Amino acid sequence: MTYVSKNDIIIKAYINVIEVADIDSITVNNKFNLWKYIMINRVMVAMSGGVDSSVAAYLIKSSGVDAVGATLKLFSNEDIQLDRTKTCCSLSDVEDARSVANRLGIPYYVFNFSDNFKEKVIGRFIATYESGGTPNPCIDCNRFIKFKQLLTRAELMECDHIATGHYARVEYDSNSDRWLLKKAADSHKDQTYVLASLNQEQLAHTLFPLGGLTKSEVRQIADEQNFLNADKPDSQDICFVPDGNYARFIEEYTNHQSIPGNFIDTTGKIVGKHKGIIHYTLGQRKKLGVSMGRPIFVCNIDPQTNTVTLGDEPDLYSKSLTARDINLIALPEIKSPIRVTAKTRYSHKEAAATLEQTGANELHIEFDEPQRAITKGQSVVIYSDEVVIGSGTIV
Repeated sequence: MTYVSKNDIIIKAYINVIEVADIDSITVNNKFNLWKYIMINRVMVAMSGGVDSSVAAYLIKSSGVDAVGATLKLFSNEDIQLDRTKTCCSLSDVEDARSVANRLGIPYYVFNFSDNFKEKVIGRFIATYESGGTPNPCIDCNRFIKFKQLLTRAELMECDHIATGHYARVEYDSNSDRWLLKKAADSHKDQTYVLASLNQEQLAHTLFPLGGLTKSEVRQIADEQNFLNADKPDSQDICFVPDGNYARFIEEYTNHQSIPGNFIDTTGKIVGKHKGIIHYTLGQRKKLGVSMGRPIFVCNIDPQTNTVTLGDEPDLYSKSLTARDINLIALPEIKSPIRVTAKTRYSHKEAAATLEQTGANELHIEFDEPQRAITKGQSVVIYSDEVVIGSGTIV
């Protein structure tokens, strides 16, 4: 494998920062901005102890750029009241990251961001469930911690960029003078959904070395470099709730038992008792404890009346949504309705829709076909082919 030097104006290969077909065609102003952003001298690599971030660090170091490894301490055992050896922030993960950093010969640090994490991630996670929504804490972690606090720390340590092991690409568009977030080459690993809250400043100073690679290629590189985590499995669960029992975590963390209430049907008739709204999410079918003689699903959660509505699967479908707390990436504003594709959960497929900006911080999306379980608190991410247009929180 070949790598490029830090002084190449078009940095391609495995550090997929920008692709410009004709440098000479760029305007003087845009050429200045291009030079300003792509001169990479020192990069802080977020290292979780997993194979992806380890290979990202290797590729950065191999490119000739000075690299610094960093692991983020996001919580303590007391914070989550669980065995931290089962989470992605365990002591063994720190040691794995340190081992790779030592093998690469780069400095390595552990930064304590636990106070910020409790407020911006765990706090928002609990508040969303208590308001009848379903949160995505990985998006909040990227937004408020990894690509905000880490960039600040990197600047203090004279690093002009950060890098992570996410599967995505960042490219500069000379026509719009904007940085674009684009899907990864490996469609099965693409992580643009959880990165769609990044702003222009963050994208301009972030590298995704794995954007052009497949997962199998990443593991091959790790194996070739004899990294001890080459075969380490990917983390699947929310890091601070590794057993997946969100309601138990919230009750223990807040030291407050959720209040039981009524299950109702779509006519408002009481059909049973629920354990508290934090135990349920839209579209849920299992562990309801109610029999109505047919398959039933959670169709609505109302924190004001403390009721959970049960209905048939067709009751889950809707054609439109409103999103606020928006972040537009590919363009500064949407002046008129445009055709897009959008996904309302990480695991959902994109669906064709019409996008309209209805306020300074509000988007309206009308889908061509009804979508299942559009859920308050989740992010909607909007695409035009490979490019992320932007995102917002479903309200």
